[in-house]
Amino acid sequence: MKNLFNRYIKNNIYAAAAYNFIVVMLLFMLCRIAFYLFNIPYFQGMTLSHFLVLCKGGIQFDLSALIYTNLLYIVLMAIPFQFRYKKGYQQTAKWIFIVTNGIVIIANCIDIVYFRYINKRTTSSVFTEFSNENNLWKILGDGFVQYWYVSLFGLLILFGLYKLYYKPQRKEEQLPGKIYFYYIRNVIALVIIGLFAVSGIRGGLGHYVRPITLSNANKYVDRPSEAFIVLNTPFCIYRTLGRDQYVDPHYFKSEKELKAVYNPIIYPHPNGEFKKLNVVVFIIESLSKEYVGELNKGLDGGKYKGHTPFVDSIIRNGLTFEYTFANGHRSIEAMPSVLSSVPSFIEPFILTGYSSNKISGIAGELDKKGYYTAFFHGAPNGSMGFDAFAHLSGFKSYYGMTEYNNDADFDGTWAEPFFQFYAKKMNSFKQPFMTTLFSASSHHPFVVPKKYENRFKENGGLPIYKCVEYTDYSLQKFFETASKMPWYKNTLFVITGDHTNQMKHPEYLTDAGRYKVPIIFYYPGGNLKGRLKKVAQQVDIMPTILGYLNYDKPYVAFGHDLLDSTKEENMAMLYDKPVFQYFKGQYMYQYDGQRIIAVYDYIHDILLKKNLKNTVKDPRAENEMKAYIQQYITRMKKNSLTIN
Repeated sequence: MKNLFNRYIKNNIYAAAAYNFIVVMLLFMLCRIAFYLFNIPYFQGMTLSHFLVLCKGGIQFDLSALIYTNLLYIVLMAIPFQFRYKKGYQQTAKWIFIVTNGIVIIANCIDIVYFRYINKRTTSSVFTEFSNENNLWKILGDGFVQYWYVSLFGLLILFGLYKLYYKPQRKEEQLPGKIYFYYIRNVIALVIIGLFAVSGIRGGLGHYVRPITLSNANKYVDRPSEAFIVLNTPFCIYRTLGRDQYVDPHYFKSEKELKAVYNPIIYPHPNGEFKKLNVVVFIIESLSKEYVGELNKGLDGGKYKGHTPFVDSIIRNGLTFEYTFANGHRSIEAMPSVLSSVPSFIEPFILTGYSSNKISGIAGELDKKGYYTAFFHGAPNGSMGFDAFAHLSGFKSYYGMTEYNNDADFDGTWAEPFFQFYAKKMNSFKQPFMTTLFSASSHHPFVVPKKYENRFKENGGLPIYKCVEYTDYSLQKFFETASKMPWYKNTLFVITGDHTNQMKHPEYLTDAGRYKVPIIFYYPGGNLKGRLKKVAQQVDIMPTILGYLNYDKPYVAFGHDLLDSTKEENMAMLYDKPVFQYFKGQYMYQYDGQRIIAVYDYIHDILLKKNLKNTVKDPRAENEMKAYIQQYITRMKKNSLTIN
């Protein structure tokens, strides 16, 4: 074996490079295995044979990502010049290989953990998403410590990359034969390597072969979420870098035909005079429906208490719905959904090239009625680009850490102090007003203020539980303060979560469960109460508020008024990369842009075990999905998200 190694690898620059490439391919496969093992609850019903199919499919995506990553290394090793054998040259090539592959391995390892929070692989939008974050390195550092076992795994992989790298030993003066034979032979090798690289990146050669994309992973899966086992993080980043994700699908040939199926322009039919109620919207960080005891009375055999006793009390005195969904998995997806009725398809609106499009929202529409509008964000100013979107969507004022003006209170997890600031600040506003608070607790690194460390604990559950309980307590203190204010009883409150987070129960780890957040309407001065057996999504919040106020002007919204009695049946449409999910009636349809790939009775089959696509046929549902998607994309591209 040693002689074979010396003969075919030690003294052959191409064999040595191929050996190094195979090593990093194997390390990528180890990352894939670790990704699955760490996130097993999200891939229920997995068998060993099917997992091997997913791993086999992943080789194609690993190959593509690693050729992209190693283009410089491949060129350095393949150029047909004799100086490539020099010791210094090879030492440089070695470190280029280790550093570039080390970076993409780290990206894979980060997603082992990060997947639990965004329920997909990271794409290039991450660079924009966190571009304004001042505490990113602290978050990464905290994660490195908290998930030390993943960090240790990553370090071992990097150590293996370093130790297993092999430099060819052949010296320049040992080159055999005449020099022109050397160049002919190596130019031919360069051409072959070039063809191999192009084929690997594209996923094949020939004019009929289209470059592989994220959607190609669906070829190997039984469920859409399994695509994230097939894929790897570097591939997802490379394939989305600098690309316009919005391509008009042209499902419908004419605008008239399209509007006949779905039209996002809402023409209100007010039932009486406009109600000049104040509007207060809470977007609570990571408030998953699973944490709310009042909405989960059947969990754990009826023994489940939840972690939000105050939110429970609001639900008992307010209005909510049975099947409620977020329109995304990130905070930057929630703000447009909740406040402007614009869902997140393909990539978050804030991160796309269309983020400067003219857009309206609850604030912008109520500004036409003389409302004072203000957005409150419990984080440093500029964080997540929320201040920019708040201004774009019609908010006149922004209050963040700068306006709070007391850095001593800010520890990255504050909720109670900023909630109190919010309540008291509104007392200075002229009525009617419309305000929103986006909280900054209930998130990684899952800590609560020191004075509450002994009050809120995990209690043997998930790390986020104590944060949720602290946020619920902060919300309770807000309402205690607000209830003493003169504007309180004339205010419509809305409470929702921005997205889900760590979850435990199997029904919340499914493709449907991972999007379930509460949506609650509470009006202390009215009779807005009950729990309706309806589907509701975040983009329904804006039209429901405007409908309840008897707003009378047309506007664009991708949601529906949940209280509109003329509406036959509610629906929810969200993008769970790489598929669209459409909830209507008792069925959830999964659509990949070309065909329905799955249908589940999500109400009775809560674990989504039985795919009914061969027995449940509803051409109308598919048409409605197509119309919804096409309206979204064409309006985004034409900058027509408002009424001219």
